[in-house]
Amino acid sequence: MGWVTAGDYEVALDDGKVVCRNAAGRRLKSVPAKIADDPAVMGLRQLTEWLERHERQCLADVERWLTRSLPVPLQVLTRVWPDPAWQAALRDLVVTGADGEVAGFLRDADPERGLGLVDLDGDTVRIAPGLVRLPHPVLLEDLAELREFAVELGVEQKASQLFREVWHRPAGLDADAAQVEEYAGGTFKELRFLHGRATQLGYRVRGGHAVCSVLEEGRGIEARVWVGDFDGYSETETGPLVWTDPAGRALKLGQVGPVAWSEGMRMAAALYAGRDIEDEERAA
Repeated sequence: MGWVTAGDYEVALDDGKVVCRNAAGRRLKSVPAKIADDPAVMGLRQLTEWLERHERQCLADVERWLTRSLPVPLQVLTRVWPDPAWQAALRDLVVTGADGEVAGFLRDADPERGLGLVDLDGDTVRIAPGLVRLPHPVLLEDLAELREFAVELGVEQKASQLFREVWHRPAGLDADAAQVEEYAGGTFKELRFLHGRATQLGYRVRGGHAVCSVLEEGRGIEARVWVGDFDGYSETETGPLVWTDPAGRALKLGQVGPVAWSEGMRMAAALYAGRDIEDEERAA
């Protein structure tokens, strides 16, 4: 932490916050108002805002790799690893081999030595694959066991992988059906509340639908839930969940892969959870 002069004081960044000390070196509880507009203070605050945005973007990028099951070149990971924001987003993620078998939990990425992992025996190992696979949790066969092992190791994933909610397509599902009604009919007093919830959860709203885009086995798929497209103050309700191809054509449920299914159901459930329960109870 380096101190910078600001008027009669010195300021610095400490754990993402601007801190201040006086000429005697005593740390103050807050930054005095008279130096709030000092260039040094303003610069540090702008740097803090940038770092926060950078952390959010790194985490969003990593979660996009997970939800799209995108293999990442080893060189990319080793280049970004020294950055604390990237490292925090990547640390402890489960890495699998080309065969889908779990290789271990990511602890290091070095240009010379490759990836450092903690394997399922608790040992530290090194691997150097050309492409690093960070799988979506629905693709991990022993997810429950991995979760237990992660707790034993004290693993804390910042990116949502092991403890992400997953949905598996039911075995007896009608493969020719075109939509899922399980989370349809969730009422909201005003359309803007449902749109706001979709945005807050990280989903785009387009053409009256909340949209979740997934890339699975090289094929783009969109999960869509109707959320309304009229007066923002009118009542609305969640519609059925459907999936479409890049051209907007509806897919049959049998054509939806496991990642697209899980992410679509996750979106639909999260939107439905914000419904007006009091209205439902009165209606009942």
